[in-house]
Amino acid sequence: MAFGTKTNERPGTRAQVKYVRASAYKAREVLNLIRNESYARASEILEFSDRGIAEPVAKLLDSAVANAEHNDGLDAEELYVSACYADEGPTLKRWRPRARGRATRIRKRTCHITIIVSQYSPEELDVIRTSEAAKGSSSRSTAAASRRDRVQKSRDAADAKAEAEEHDHNHDHDHDHDHGDEEAAAAPVAAAADDAAEDAAADEAGSEATTEEDA
Repeated sequence: MAFGTKTNERPGTRAQVKYVRASAYKAREVLNLIRNESYARASEILEFSDRGIAEPVAKLLDSAVANAEHNDGLDAEELYVSACYADEGPTLKRWRPRARGRATRIRKRTCHITIIVSQYSPEELDVIRTSEAAKGSSSRSTAAASRRDRVQKSRDAADAKAEAEEHDHNHDHDHDHDHGDEEAAAAPVAAAADDAAEDAAADEAGSEATTEEDA
């Protein structure tokens, strides 16, 4: 009996995210829109989708393309979504109070999403490039450029955050040193004031003793 290719044996570069807090049914509705689409077209579909699950799916698609670029040396502009599917994950059971002391179950679904990207064949690339040249379209390069911009923005934000934390740490350290210097400078003044107070108290006690003797 012949079967198709197994799920774990499908060719291409894959990325997977587990325990997404959404049902597999909702994820499959979005995945059906990007299956067999180019990376540029799939990115556009997910960007303008009004489904909440489209955001984690878009991040997963970018991760799969990044794996293909860095691990397999493929060009992002020549990739398409060869396979994508969502498997059911564990269901979290919660309870909601109802009338007359009853309770009804709340099922919080989770799912595991997998996206596999593959490279177009040379013949398919020639057809696509000819079609884009006739239409004057440049969506493939735009999608790759937008992903690079997002990655660069994320790195810049991380660097800025690290610099801000380091600046705050140095500022607190300098403030502690300044505070210690102020205390060190104030210590002799306080000691001199205490000595003066002790001398004044001794003089006052001596004057009182002299007055008593004269009396």
